[in-house]
Order: sequence, then C-alpha cells, then structure tokens
Amino acid sequence: GPGSPATAVFEVVAASGFPTQLALGALLATAGLQPFGADGQLSMAYLAVLMPADMLLLLALVAWRIRAGGERLAAVLIGSRRSARECWLGAGLVPVVFGGVLMVMVALRALWPALHNVDANPFEALIRSRLDALVLGVLVITTGGLKEEVQRAFILHRFDQQLGGARLGLVLYSLVFGAGHIIQGYDVAIATMLLGVAWGSMFLWRRSVVAPAVSHAGFNAAQVLQFVVFGS
Repeated sequence: GPGSPATAVFEVVAASGFPTQLALGALLATAGLQPFGADGQLSMAYLAVLMPADMLLLLALVAWRIRAGGERLAAVLIGSRRSARECWLGAGLVPVVFGGVLMVMVALRALWPALHNVDANPFEALIRSRLDALVLGVLVITTGGLKEEVQRAFILHRFDQQLGGARLGLVLYSLVFGAGHIIQGYDVAIATMLLGVAWGSMFLWRRSVVAPAVSHAGFNAAQVLQFVVFGS
C-alpha cells in the first residue's frame, strides 16, 4: 500500500505542477528560453517546449509514485469501467461544461465587474496565425486533457488514502488549480476553480480518468476555437 502521510504530502506537492514547472523554467532560462518575448507577450516557443516537457515529467512522476505504493497504474487511473463509454460521457459533457463556464463568467461580470481585471486572455494573444492556433490547440488538449486530469486523479487518490479524504483533496486542489490561472484574471481563476471541482467530482464518481480527460480536452479545444472565431 501507500507510504506514510508525510510521504503522501510530499507526493501531492511534487505532483501539483508547481515544483516541476519551476525546475523546468529554471532549466529553460539557462538554455536562453524566456517565458515572455520582447513585446511582453507570452512566448509560444517557450510554451511549446515547457508544456510537453512538464507533461512527460509529471506523468513519469505519477507512474513512479503509484507503482512505488504497490498499486497498478490502470487500477488507480482507469478502474473497471469501459473506456469507450467513458469517452462518450466525457464528450457529452463538453457542451455542459462550456455552457456552465460561460454562465459563470457572465454572472461574475454582471455582479462583480472588478474581478475582470485582465482585459485580454494572455493565451489569446498567442494566436497570430492558423499555425499558432493549431500549436496552442495541441498543447492545451494534451496538457489539459491528459496531464492535468492524471495529476488531479493521483492527488485525489492520495488524499483519499492518507490525507483526510477525497472531498478535502477536491476542495484544496480546486483552490490551487484556480490560483494557477490568476494570470488570466480573477474571474477566470474562479471559473477554473469550479471546473476543477467539476472534473474532480467526475473522477471520484467514475473512478476513471477517461471521462474528465475527454471533457477537459474538449473544453480546451472549444476555447481555442472560440478565441480564433470570436476573440474572448
């Protein structure tokens, strides 16, 4: 079984994404790659290296820690449900999730306009051509759909086993997930926190990462499409 609660805390912090991104960021800075270009905008080249590298590092870390706890990867992340059915469930929930976020954003802007403190989403500014849109689409589908949902599933699994239960993990990690998006504005951070609750609940309900991963990938793809067609 898993190690001590102290080990679980270490694993959860390591899998949260902040240590791996900081380490990779330092490595890329040494190699001369900077997150922001001369124009002060996020750099696509930087993200195109950082995001896949971070994804591979995190997936390896999660696989290592699950196996170190004497468990099987498939048992923890996919469980006993049929993946094809989970894919359909995840795909069916994309419009629900997208519509829900739209309603939250509209409500927040009406009730508390000060939360909309970032005019243009920095990710939107990355899209200057169709190729940019394609690259960003691939990045957010893979890192959002795969990395972030495996990460969330592992963290909730460890909370469930060692750290006061999956519900506590869901609340705490959703707050962290939202805080990680503050660069896009307070309103976006709140909507993202609620998304974290939704996808985390989906995993706890199904005990499979497939439906939340498909839902998250579809949501991110729809967002990039929205940027391309309508702007924010």
